[in-house]
Amino acid sequence: MSISGLTYLDHNATTPTKPAAVEKMQEMLAFPGNASAIHKAGREARRRIEQARGEIAAALHIGLRDVIVFTGGATEANNLALLGAGMERVIVSAIEHPSVLGVRSDAEVLPVLPSGIVDVATLDKMLEGNTRQTLISVMYVNNETGVIQPMEEIVAVARKRGALVHTDAVQAFGKIPLDVQKLGADFVTLSAHKMGGPQGVGCLVICNCNPVTPMVRGGNQEKNIRSGTENLPGIVAFGHAATLIDVEGFQKLAAWRDKIETSLKAAAPELIFFGKDMPRIANTTMFALPGAPSETQLISLDLAGICVSNGSACSSGTVKASHVLKSMGADEAAAGASLRVSLGWNTTEKDADFFIEQWLKMYSRIRQRTGASHA
Repeated sequence: MSISGLTYLDHNATTPTKPAAVEKMQEMLAFPGNASAIHKAGREARRRIEQARGEIAAALHIGLRDVIVFTGGATEANNLALLGAGMERVIVSAIEHPSVLGVRSDAEVLPVLPSGIVDVATLDKMLEGNTRQTLISVMYVNNETGVIQPMEEIVAVARKRGALVHTDAVQAFGKIPLDVQKLGADFVTLSAHKMGGPQGVGCLVICNCNPVTPMVRGGNQEKNIRSGTENLPGIVAFGHAATLIDVEGFQKLAAWRDKIETSLKAAAPELIFFGKDMPRIANTTMFALPGAPSETQLISLDLAGICVSNGSACSSGTVKASHVLKSMGADEAAAGASLRVSLGWNTTEKDADFFIEQWLKMYSRIRQRTGASHA
């Protein structure tokens, strides 16, 4: 997709809001109702919020005892789950988003295998003989590698040991089938702007009426779990975006993702791909070019008008070696030379081809400077 001359391939950071969702948001921006008011405008605002809640619930196949609580985004939802659940013990995987890793300083870290899959056997051992109230947090799909975690297996281990499970499913929603009842997790985090909705709104799905202590107090909104006037335009657009989900159509991106990987690997056999042989979402590839720092690659591609990243976008614009890759066993050099390319709902094959063309030009310049052979 071209945005003011840019080729945007950083959809895991944020994907453009779908036009139909933009229309809903614009409609609500012009609407004066506050959902806490009892007059007609307030009642209509409340109706629209509950309609959006129902649209998201339908997309998730949630159960009768499950509750959707709207938040200001996934970071807030993750904090609400990890802090609000009030568990004595918290275990988080080593490859979590910073909004999970940075919440509980006393959290224990669950390692991952070189494949990027969490070490379920180690989790079972960590829970052996456990007598404390415990919450396990594992993201459903990794935001950097796109690797899909075996959540049902993780939930089964947790249930056997009497623990609860939270999953950050931000990168799963709209990309793979997501059935909350089948998943079996106790808390599920979602974000609108990763699946065609606007930035600034997300939700926490609280399953089976699990108790949650609110972090933001001073009102009775969101079932007294998250106080503050609801973001009516954002919530309505979020709900409408959920009705536009096309998981089957999303899978077409795998062909263009694979084309990128094959083309780059043919020219640069030294490339290292991460999670390539594991179950992945269709739009994501992450790879390292040894000897070429991520920042160098990002600047070069940016000058060509291409937007990609080297990992999570939630680190205040910094370029750091990926903690995800290091947790998978990559050394500092490889982790610091990585790029993530993530396609989206409006990506075209022309975008993929342009990325291939510009990356190969960049690769040629880098190898000429280092005196290395293409072979």
